[in-house]
Amino acid sequence: MEETRKGSLGNPQNTIDIIKKHQFAFQKKFGQNFLIDTHVLDKIIQAAEITDRDCVLEIGPGIGTMTQRLAEAARHVVAVEIDKNLIPILDETLRDYDNITVINQDILKMDISELVKEYNDRKPVKVVANLPYYITTPIIMGLFESQVPIDNLTVMVQKEVAQRMQVGPGSKDYGALSLAVQYYAKPYLVANVPPNCFIPRPNVGSAVIRLTRHQEPPVRTADPGLMFRLIRASFNQRRKTLQNGLNNSAELDYPKEAIAEAIDSLGLPPSVRGETLTLEQFARLADWFAAFDNIC
Repeated sequence: MEETRKGSLGNPQNTIDIIKKHQFAFQKKFGQNFLIDTHVLDKIIQAAEITDRDCVLEIGPGIGTMTQRLAEAARHVVAVEIDKNLIPILDETLRDYDNITVINQDILKMDISELVKEYNDRKPVKVVANLPYYITTPIIMGLFESQVPIDNLTVMVQKEVAQRMQVGPGSKDYGALSLAVQYYAKPYLVANVPPNCFIPRPNVGSAVIRLTRHQEPPVRTADPGLMFRLIRASFNQRRKTLQNGLNNSAELDYPKEAIAEAIDSLGLPPSVRGETLTLEQFARLADWFAAFDNIC
């Protein structure tokens, strides 16, 4: 992808210069690591399939490195940045672009549906983000659970988190996040990204993963909320059996006999662990308990 603007931040030295010019101090509480590898930038744009018809929501633009690339490809970019100290830098690095809106807010406290209504007439947006690793899950799940119209999310996350999003039953990385992500979207690993692609270098490896929103969930259940309570209970104590996990959960209140009967209804042994169940099996388990609630 060509750098068509004079102030492009695709060059690491340009990034260093702008940071020094503004005497910007990285804040650990915001998990700030700025991407400086042009090949990774291009892979993100390509994976997100950005076109000149798209409205893109960028979470955590930093100094605007990815924002510049997005603006070259998209119709409009809405960049949400929590750190007020980055706003003057973004004013400078994005001044040549007339299709970018920068919002200084916490994405977790925003009404994203209103934002999509205002900037994209309620049509699905594409989300691109270099997420602070400590709030990756709340942001991704918040976007999915709030039913915001989204085409896909292409996000930079910790490598281990990307692995957890795409694995299936039986893997040591399989857990509640795997099931939640796969209920809402189809995960695709775009690229692994080493620490030297960032300023400052993080202590862990990173990965770009694209989550393409399902038009319809891959499984149907009468009560998705109950299904996710069952999933969380099953993985809160991984070493315990599914029966003990459900019985010990503060989110659930079912008699031991009912839990045993529910597990048996799936044709599973009493010793089964939650980490061996598929999303489909959790959906059936939720349906059994929903029917039990109706009877009681």
